[in-house]
Amino acid sequence: MTDRLADLSAAGVAVWLDDLSRVRLQSGSLDRMRREQHVVGVTTNPTIFAKALADADAYDSQLKDLAAQGVTVEEAVRLLTSYDVRWAADVMKPAYDASSGVDGRVSIEVDPRSAHETAKTQAEAKTLWWLVDRPNLFIKIPATEAGLPAITATLAEGISVNVTLIFSLDRYRAVMDAFLAGMEQAKANGHDLTQIGSVASFFVSRVDTEIDKRLDKIGSDEARALRGKAGVANAQLAYKAYAEVFGTARWQALADAGAHPQRPLWASTGTKNPDYKDTIYVEELIAPGTVNTMPESVIKAFEDHGETRGDTVTGSYTAAQKVMDDLAGVGIDFDDVFRVLEDEGVEKFETSWGELLEDVKKSLTAAAAGAQNPSDAAR
Repeated sequence: MTDRLADLSAAGVAVWLDDLSRVRLQSGSLDRMRREQHVVGVTTNPTIFAKALADADAYDSQLKDLAAQGVTVEEAVRLLTSYDVRWAADVMKPAYDASSGVDGRVSIEVDPRSAHETAKTQAEAKTLWWLVDRPNLFIKIPATEAGLPAITATLAEGISVNVTLIFSLDRYRAVMDAFLAGMEQAKANGHDLTQIGSVASFFVSRVDTEIDKRLDKIGSDEARALRGKAGVANAQLAYKAYAEVFGTARWQALADAGAHPQRPLWASTGTKNPDYKDTIYVEELIAPGTVNTMPESVIKAFEDHGETRGDTVTGSYTAAQKVMDDLAGVGIDFDDVFRVLEDEGVEKFETSWGELLEDVKKSLTAAAAGAQNPSDAAR
């Protein structure tokens, strides 16, 4: 039987799971995916945790203890989520060890409400780092303008970073510059660069969703023919930028000091449009030294019928640039597209964070009421 995920991994793509929950940890599902499906990393975000904590039963015992302590809702959320991430990091530790610290990473995100506040983002990154207290942790920081200096400052402290919500090539180049600056400062601060990791999460399907909507509004045959092409082309050109930046003398000086490159991570790889192949954002983005973080549904789909055709990125630059030029030619304003996507990305995570806080608040209230009325709870 063909092991398609093994073939994908052999082509240089690290398979990561874009999901986490207490149920997945308790059931051993995550460990099985590591052992049997070549999963070597985990990403989380506020939406994933909002979904996970909606299942209050899985967190019942911990919620009762937190309610008894009288912790705030925000403290409870951080304790619950960091517990899951710490557990996942322990599950992924064999992959971390086997890859000399490159893979086996688990991500936790700073409060999305701080996305436009540098100092708060930096402070929370440090807090989450010592709270989870695992070497294979990634702190997720959004690639907003305020996030860029926080990325540099966090890396300078020796803390590993997953940069999220990257949509445009210009912002991606700024992210790579922030990474290099942070690693240079970390070196100057005496940190062991071999222990610091980073990925840059470049979003894919959301780009198609937004641009397809605009192409439909334009309505011409030429515009409609470009539907579903922007996300892959944009990401392929991002890999070209990655290859350029990590081929410079500036990077080589850090590599000589033991630093690992900041790998491109393809995020938002579940297809939003059912007309598109369910594995398109995996098959068309195969290149050495990349990460693809997938929902479990995409992992299963690739395991069943995915195709690894070798490197599908580095030979595509000319065609990818033509797609982007053609899109601009029919009237797509990329600056506006990427601005909308970043704003929506932050807003969606803020909304999920609010839902998470509200669900935990209700659960803490119920747990506290049950503790005060044990006879009622028994009935």
